[in-house]
Amino acid sequence: MARQPRLTAPGYPHHVIQRGNDRQAIVRDDQDREKLLGLWGEQSTRFQVAMHAYVLMDNHFHLLLTPETVTGLPEMMQAVGRAYVRYFNDRHGRTGTLWEGRYRSSLIETDSYLLACMAYIDLNPVRAGMVSDPAEFPWSSHRHYIGQRIDKLVTPHALIWSLGNTPFAREASYLERVQAGVGTVQQQALTRSALTGWALGSEDFLQTLQEGTERRVSPGKPGRPPRAASD
Repeated sequence: MARQPRLTAPGYPHHVIQRGNDRQAIVRDDQDREKLLGLWGEQSTRFQVAMHAYVLMDNHFHLLLTPETVTGLPEMMQAVGRAYVRYFNDRHGRTGTLWEGRYRSSLIETDSYLLACMAYIDLNPVRAGMVSDPAEFPWSSHRHYIGQRIDKLVTPHALIWSLGNTPFAREASYLERVQAGVGTVQQQALTRSALTGWALGSEDFLQTLQEGTERRVSPGKPGRPPRAASD
């Protein structure tokens, strides 16, 4: 069976996951990490994709992105993927693929899931047992949002401004949300949606998305049931 095309739409946040082939490392040291972050910055600007949050683990990464065009996200990911594999193979004297197939992504509803997705991304190193506090992990956007550094990769989503009237208030509110954690149901929903490609949100959100594309946006068809045939 042919795989379905990715669902991408300008103006909506997309949760992206990319893994190393057979769960192997995609970065071996800080030089590799800096290279990949640099490519994200270059190509997100080139293809008009706003990067709201990220975490770079040893064998995978998560991104939260909003493209301005329908082709921006796939073009960005293709450009980053190809350039980074060439760099990585040349530097480490290897050949062949680095990624576990194509990247996975899903659209998420802003009001219901954007902040939860950001916290989910921030807490990835904690769930992996690498740190006890996400602020201890330098390869994510978390420190930017709690006021510990300025990260030029990050473009805050407009929803962030609703967290407070001052930078200090927004940083404190965001930190509180991350410390509260992400519930198991939301965590599983975010992972499942990204890996399957189904959009994540309310029925109204799914219906709105469905009206703009021929590709199904969810396993169950959103909206009204089919009208029964008349006698």
